[in-house]
Amino acid sequence: MSQFSCEIVEHLGVLSRSEAGWTKELNLVSFGGLPKYDLREWSPDHKRMSKGIRLSREELTALAGFISKIK
Repeated sequence: MSQFSCEIVEHLGVLSRSEAGWTKELNLVSFGGLPKYDLREWSPDHKRMSKGIRLSREELTALAGFISKIK
């Protein structure tokens, strides 16, 4: 089995926290390559993570444009 590793390059913010202490976060994360913007839940010690989405800067900017139009 291959070794999996990731590094949170920059912590950008916490969107919410569950009763179990997991936090939904936006971070800049490297999974062994070029860092991308990453939105997912993390355990309190950041050793486990849920499934999430990774976005390039261009994708994040497009998403921000969509969100800004929500009323």
